[in-house]
Amino acid sequence: MRLSAVLAAARLPPGYRHGTWPPDTAAAQRRNPPGQRRRRVVVEPIGSEDWKVFQGDTVQVLSGKDAGKQAMVTQVVRARNWVVVEGLNTHYRYINRTAKYAGTYIASEAPLLLSQIALVDPEDRKPTEVQWRYTEEGERVRVSLRSGRIIPVPLQPRRDGIVPEQWIDGPKDTSVEDAMKKTYVPSLKTFEEEIMDAMDIVETRRAKKSYWY
Repeated sequence: MRLSAVLAAARLPPGYRHGTWPPDTAAAQRRNPPGQRRRRVVVEPIGSEDWKVFQGDTVQVLSGKDAGKQAMVTQVVRARNWVVVEGLNTHYRYINRTAKYAGTYIASEAPLLLSQIALVDPEDRKPTEVQWRYTEEGERVRVSLRSGRIIPVPLQPRRDGIVPEQWIDGPKDTSVEDAMKKTYVPSLKTFEEEIMDAMDIVETRRAKKSYWY
């Protein structure tokens, strides 16, 4: 586990209940105010090495009102063994509702447990169980137990939503070569002296004599 993940978990107060919002967002903090103790939610622990469903995967719902339907995973909450599937397991709610305004009635996707979904085999588009295996080159891949086909892991975005493998530099972006280029030459001169040498400025001023007595 990375040090950043350990520090993030250490900052969470006791009794913190994870939701679909990241812990460092304002929405998550409103749902977990300081000093409030909530009933503990028991979650079956799944190690990061055994986790098999990622954002961007195509899955099929196995139970519930949308059983048999297939869609793409838009969010994964590992702390609760949750996945949010695009357009499925929806419920309707009001947002921005006040005493004078009726609000907006929207559809919201509720999370599903891992036991309620299954990955779709790209060979026959049917649900299948998967297993982590290694190729001859030593690459760790997911393999369908139905057909034996490799199911590649989708490209994962960062926390800011950017997929590094799909990023295209713009005209104002600094290239990797320019960022790694060494342009500073260390010397014993001060910063002011280096600026004067670069601009061909000659110091002609002389300090006046001073007496301490």
